Amino acid sequence: MSCTAASNRTLEGKVAVVTASTEGIGLAIAKQLARDGAKVMISSRKQEKVNEAVLQMEKEEKGCSVKGVVCHVAKAEHRKNLIEQTLHHFGGIDILVSNAAANPVFGPILQVKIIGTPEEGWDKIFDVNVKSAFLLAKDIIPLMEKKGGGSVIFISSIGAFRPLEYIGAYCVSKTALVGLTKVLAEECGHMGVRINCIAPGIIKTNFSEAINIYLMKQCSSQPLCLVFRIGLSNDIGGAVSFLSSDQASYITGETLVISGGIHSRL
Repeated sequence: MSCTAASNRTLEGKVAVVTASTEGIGLAIAKQLARDGAKVMISSRKQEKVNEAVLQMEKEEKGCSVKGVVCHVAKAEHRKNLIEQTLHHFGGIDILVSNAAANPVFGPILQVKIIGTPEEGWDKIFDVNVKSAFLLAKDIIPLMEKKGGGSVIFISSIGAFRPLEYIGAYCVSKTALVGLTKVLAEECGHMGVRINCIAPGIIKTNFSEAINIYLMKQCSSQPLCLVFRIGLSNDIGGAVSFLSSDQASYITGETLVISGGIHSRL
């Protein structure tokens, strides 16, 4: 059954897994992939959120194929279940969008006696943002290879290129994803699996509200900054869909910055 909201259907017959996809950027990505023809498995840590998101997508994207499962990406059994449920419902995996992220601490990373980033904070940030992203990709890439190829997309951040003093550990983890993208792209090329990364800028979400206020103040003081508005979650979905499609078949190992003009370089 086709989706009534579909446009080019560039992902017809593809199966996509999107982590942390019951709200914000993740949900917008899931909706766009569904509009473009993909069967989508959404996930988050809470069953209630999963149920709500599935119902929302079924209502808004008539005829699209979507399922949901609880998944805390830092838990191995949850990652395993996410993969198993996707295979059970859809028969394979062609697209992985690793969007899950955590930032449990806020403050200068060296001032540990004031606010700081305690060791457990660093552990959680890297377990969720980097380690879990890699382990999930590691388990899914062989499944993609068996199907003749696939696409993995890591969701990084403008903070990977432009570190922010109050979320330093988070920014370091997002820079690590840029490096992981390059490493995996070289290893997976012969498998037909492309690995890319997207670094969103100032995007209006509940997760990033406090960060956005700081970023906008910082950027407004710099005459060369081109930002003309706060980005929306929908601004990310189209880019993910493109990188997941055959239209991007010659693109791998790259990080696409979607920042409205915030300058970025490593």
